[in-house]
Amino acid sequence: MVALTEGWGIEPHSVEYLTVGAGSYHWSVVDRCGTAWFVKVDDLGVEDAGRDAAFGQLGQSFGAALALRRDAGLDFVLAPIPTTTGAAIRRLTSRYALSVFPMVAGAAGHFGAHRPEDRAEVIDLLAELHEATPIVAETASRADLVLPARDKLEEALQDLDREWTGGPHAEPARKLLSDHAGQIQRLLADFDWRVDQVRTTAAAWVVTHGEPHPGNVMRTPAGLRLIDWGTVQIAPPERDLWMLTSAFARMLGKNPVGDDDVLARYTRATGRAVTSAGLALYPLWWRLADIAIFADELRRPHGTGEDIAASLHYLTGYLESSQD
Repeated sequence: MVALTEGWGIEPHSVEYLTVGAGSYHWSVVDRCGTAWFVKVDDLGVEDAGRDAAFGQLGQSFGAALALRRDAGLDFVLAPIPTTTGAAIRRLTSRYALSVFPMVAGAAGHFGAHRPEDRAEVIDLLAELHEATPIVAETASRADLVLPARDKLEEALQDLDREWTGGPHAEPARKLLSDHAGQIQRLLADFDWRVDQVRTTAAAWVVTHGEPHPGNVMRTPAGLRLIDWGTVQIAPPERDLWMLTSAFARMLGKNPVGDDDVLARYTRATGRAVTSAGLALYPLWWRLADIAIFADELRRPHGTGEDIAASLHYLTGYLESSQD
């Protein structure tokens, strides 16, 4: 924990690992003055080549969150504590990045659809976030609408005529992709068509959280807090809004609820119309991005762990439940 002292002036007294969140590692650290801190370590990627870019992107996202709280006065933004040099994150090793947050009393929900009774409260929060765009318009990264890991997915689709030998789940994954290759190609074509539509709205893009599902909404004695700001981008507002719609509920296998009230509430608060093109793009984006990531994981060398088995399970679910 030398990095905490060097980067933030925090001298740890006790450290406890927390089994919360996904995709990163978390600890509760109490310093010698009795103040508790939430410490987060993010994995910058398996491959060396992409780590510097990942670190830069994460720093930009966390820096935007810091500005939204400090300069825009958005108390619901649970932003990182800056280092002694003012940075939002610190490089821990080549592969890992360290950040520090205040320890806040409260509880986050779980990944899934928002309850109908919670949607108005969350949409008001997102409206306030989107209205703060001028504060970070020049510093936050801008969405390029390029599907993550698309190149890996297209490589996999070109490699279906020979056996995959990367591990026990590789060959089942190849057969699954072979059975649904035509469907995936049609989804990619649909994605490209929708991207072309959404690009025409670029002048009206806003600062977005990116993943405002219940798992990233914390209820505290002081009110709601939005957590996990690693996906901040200037993007179509629908990047956030679709997670409060029936499309998100259907993707998760839940009973959909009507969208009219919640989207009309957003328009009343912001004066901004919600586009059908944007709402259609992001469910497709989410599905294809996961398909690409899971396919790449299963094609790589792997063992028999629970995580890789889960990747095959989720890939199967996406492909066998997807409708063209």
